[in-house]
Amino acid sequence: MSRLPYALLASLEGLPGYDEQAFTQVHASGHQITSARINPAKTFDVQAHTFEVDSKIPWTSNGYYLKQRPSFTLDPLLHAGAYYVQEASSMFLEQALRQTADLSQPLKVLDLCAAPGGKSTLIQSVISKDSLLVSNEVIKTRANILAENITKWGAENVVVTNNDPKDFTKLESYFDIIVIDAPCSGSGLFRRNPDAINEWSEANVQLCSQRQQRIIADVLPALKQGGILIYSTCSYSKDEDEVIADWLIDEFNMKSLRLSTDSEWHIVEALSDKHNAYGYRFYPDKVKGEGFFIACMEKQESEGGEVVFPKKSKLEKLSKNEIAIAEKWIREDAAISILKWKELALALPERFVQDIDLLQQSLYIKQAGVALGQITAKELIPEHALAVSNLLSNNIPAVDITLDEALQYLRKSDLRLDAGSKGWALLQYKKRNLGWVKLLPNRLNNYYPKEWRILK
Repeated sequence: MSRLPYALLASLEGLPGYDEQAFTQVHASGHQITSARINPAKTFDVQAHTFEVDSKIPWTSNGYYLKQRPSFTLDPLLHAGAYYVQEASSMFLEQALRQTADLSQPLKVLDLCAAPGGKSTLIQSVISKDSLLVSNEVIKTRANILAENITKWGAENVVVTNNDPKDFTKLESYFDIIVIDAPCSGSGLFRRNPDAINEWSEANVQLCSQRQQRIIADVLPALKQGGILIYSTCSYSKDEDEVIADWLIDEFNMKSLRLSTDSEWHIVEALSDKHNAYGYRFYPDKVKGEGFFIACMEKQESEGGEVVFPKKSKLEKLSKNEIAIAEKWIREDAAISILKWKELALALPERFVQDIDLLQQSLYIKQAGVALGQITAKELIPEHALAVSNLLSNNIPAVDITLDEALQYLRKSDLRLDAGSKGWALLQYKKRNLGWVKLLPNRLNNYYPKEWRILK
């Protein structure tokens, strides 16, 4: 591993919890920690999983440390959305949410810098089913990855957008919570990604700090008065962490919120120099995880103005016949509306149809709710999103397949199954939905999305 930058080590001197000897030793050790978070909507026995669990991550409900890093790409349950591979320290976001907001209430939450989707899937798992999550990514290629991971997670109360932070100013005082996992200099991930050491510089830290301020200033009008801003980085640098907290208080009169942590977690509480704003530092020589910083703020002042919902919807209503065709594929207890967008039937939470119209008026929406499929005169041609969603009816014909068969399917290779029936069928691995095939008299058509296929 490359030597840690001297300028970084010098800049950390005097920071709460910083121990240079322990810090440099843990980076030199090459030790890697692997962790994953289970999807509670697709529950299964963790102990009977493909990977071996070492212990539970104490600050999150569904996170586990693993004994070793398996080949996740070759685990069909990952592609089924049964779990997400996420760094343990960043799962502390759950504590920030639970301690600053009433998660039993219907909330509107924005995850501003969301790709590849770790924090968004965590947020979706802890907010109520009556809440709405807008998961945004500014970079188009990363937004595609985000949309894929959100689709696999299977929830209908998520909208994926591809927008610059300033686009959200049109949604004045709309969100109850905004989460900003800001682009940063990345020093907290040096142990996991040693190549990043050579890219670190003091100039880049300053550039990141300025960018972080711009991002926050652009999006803050969209947060309600009394709303919660959760800000995090994977940087150790004070200019990207505590200095940003002080800047938020100076510029926007934000109120710093203190979180409670268990002493056994070894998370370091830090206070900013100017306003004693609370921040929480994760050092890899103290916690079982990578470098991370998080701070929570409450917005005390409002810019005024309210969101005006559009009077006319761009979403089309389906005919009674089309609704009857679609409903055969969906659980009877699903509280959703089925509407049409560009020939595609979408399932959206009933209470948020008007919100989708509003978001569409202000933002570029990449996907919303669950895409059910295209409805013809007689049938639904199902989308992959329906297969891996939490809305799918239990009455759909399903075939449980072996590991080898599942990997063939996920590679979009030819597959032979003795299913004994014809038409659309759901492929499952360990009772978890993988996707669609169409069974024909002498062959099987593989409908796994081409752009998601395993290339190994």
